[in-house]
Amino acid sequence: MFKLPSTDLIELQGEYSFPIIGLSILIACVASYTALAMNERAQQHSFFHKNFWLILASVAMGFGIWSMHFVGMSAYSLPVSMHYDQLLTVISVFPAMLASFLAFYIANQPRRLIWLYILAGIVMGLGISTMHYVGMAAMKMDALYFYDFWLFTASIVIAIVVSFVALFVFSTLQRYMENRFIQLMTAIILGLAVSSMHYTGMMAISVYVSPNHSHTSVAHEMELSFIVISVTVGMALLLGLLLLSSLLDRYVKYRTNHYDMLTRLPNRRQFERKLSQSQVKQTLAIWHLHDLERVNRENGYLFGDEVLQYLAESMIALTPPQSDLYRIEGNRFAFLARGTESETVFYAAMEKIAETLSQPFVFQNKEIRIQAVCAWLPASQQNESSNIYSNVLAVLNSPSLQYKLDIIQYDPVLHTYTFEREIANDVERAMAEDELYLVYQPKINGKTYEMVGVETLLRWQHPIYGMLSPGVFIPILEEKNRMLDVTDWVIERACRQLAEWEREGRPVGQAAINIPGQYITSSRLLKVLKRAVTDYNLEPQQLELEITETSFVKTIEEAIRAVGVFRQEGFSVALDDFGTGVSSLSYLKQIPISTLKIDKSFVDGVPASTKDSSIIQAIIALGSSLDLSIVFEGVETAEQAQFLAFTCEQPIIQGYYFAKPMIASELIEWHQNFRKPTI
Repeated sequence: MFKLPSTDLIELQGEYSFPIIGLSILIACVASYTALAMNERAQQHSFFHKNFWLILASVAMGFGIWSMHFVGMSAYSLPVSMHYDQLLTVISVFPAMLASFLAFYIANQPRRLIWLYILAGIVMGLGISTMHYVGMAAMKMDALYFYDFWLFTASIVIAIVVSFVALFVFSTLQRYMENRFIQLMTAIILGLAVSSMHYTGMMAISVYVSPNHSHTSVAHEMELSFIVISVTVGMALLLGLLLLSSLLDRYVKYRTNHYDMLTRLPNRRQFERKLSQSQVKQTLAIWHLHDLERVNRENGYLFGDEVLQYLAESMIALTPPQSDLYRIEGNRFAFLARGTESETVFYAAMEKIAETLSQPFVFQNKEIRIQAVCAWLPASQQNESSNIYSNVLAVLNSPSLQYKLDIIQYDPVLHTYTFEREIANDVERAMAEDELYLVYQPKINGKTYEMVGVETLLRWQHPIYGMLSPGVFIPILEEKNRMLDVTDWVIERACRQLAEWEREGRPVGQAAINIPGQYITSSRLLKVLKRAVTDYNLEPQQLELEITETSFVKTIEEAIRAVGVFRQEGFSVALDDFGTGVSSLSYLKQIPISTLKIDKSFVDGVPASTKDSSIIQAIIALGSSLDLSIVFEGVETAEQAQFLAFTCEQPIIQGYYFAKPMIASELIEWHQNFRKPTI
């Protein structure tokens, strides 16, 4: 292939179409951008294994290289007839796909060593080169062609060097630059690597014919239909893969966050949201399936999962009209109905479920009997809809409860006092024995995607009642005047954790702690805070006190003075759930807070709702004029994050879009693996 032709041959001169050259380079850049976007998804936590995304990335990159090559070939015209060997044409795409997969796999290794990037660049460059020269071998024409050795070698070196630069930039600098910008720049570099290799390889080729060869008077050009089909199919596939990956990620993330994976029913998160957002009274029934752990112990967890799926299907079939079914815990299912019109039908459905559960059923030749109880509260019996969940839980938490398929209606005389007293009495033991524990939800700068802090949240794994919702136990502890002691415990534990992260060289930024409204004006709080930061050698600026807007409204003058003292001591103070207590708006300029936290109810509607978007923009303008940091909580979609990043100069974003609340070890692992999402 490098042997010089005999002197009696005539060298042909070809011509290039520059518009088609530009099109081929564009295809290479689009393919690179698509592949890098999917490669980034491989580095994020996902329902799919990271190799799934790496395969999609390699398919996109390999097909893009292949499309670029043949579109680029169509830009070159010679006065000879030419066609392509179909088998070699198809085979030529596989080296590029395989090399792309290996390069991305190597570059994604946890240890970021320079030799790994060199190896990845070599693999990617050789894959691009192999694809090119196999594609050239597929070219059949009435002429002889030979390669210039040095240009041939240079084309391979160019592919390797530029591939190395592109992968190194993408892997090492993305933490410090805008995600979309770095992806675009890296895609252009990688696209130029493919293109420069291709056209350098084309420069290396010389085409010869014999003197008696009859030249065509018109230079050879590939059929226009081939170009159109290649570009259309290639671009459609690349963009389709990118769209597919985005849709898959969003769908899986939504299903994971909002649905139980075993039964495919809406989960507790959806249940609590439905409860909190409803403007009308609702009828609630919760079925507690007793002693499922025994079924798992005796028959194995796979068997137990099948039993649960069967029970869920039975309940779905018997769900009353205008009602929704949720799996809120491992052994609890909740029915929620709107309004009071169908309470009789609702109760009849619960009786039918009890009748169904009373009959033993056979699984894998084993007879299974289920013990259960149903607690319910009709909408017509409620004074306040906000207490419906805790009231039904009070029935299930009654010490005299038996699991004989009874349907028990909530009675405030029999149930509430016992449950609330038990929760209040158990809290000291819960703190001592670590039943109470802290989780941390990251706060992310919406512009730089750096973690700037965390919110500290309280959880309770009760030995009898399981995972208690903060919406249940915190109001009880506040009513029983136990939240002050719990808040002191939270402050101490949060400071201890901050100090531990500092010692390990893993600072997470500022930690926000929720402070009960009645505690903010107490002199005791300042003493507890100062003692905690002193004991753990922290700076006051590392803590932020989150106080609800409604607590300011109740004691505005005292709250203003108290916040002033905290600010003088160096602590940050955030006004939480801003916008829910509009009567305090006139006091905002008097309160020396440092941060506004925008309530989730305003974030939910953006950017689709013009009204919510306008309100958010007004709040941002207000906060900016008062030189306040602005935190948006409850951000769950890419559209919301993108809107807030575009609208606010320095948005701090908190929500499931980035991460759920996590225990300390999970947070550190998440932070180590965190990559900027594509928005």
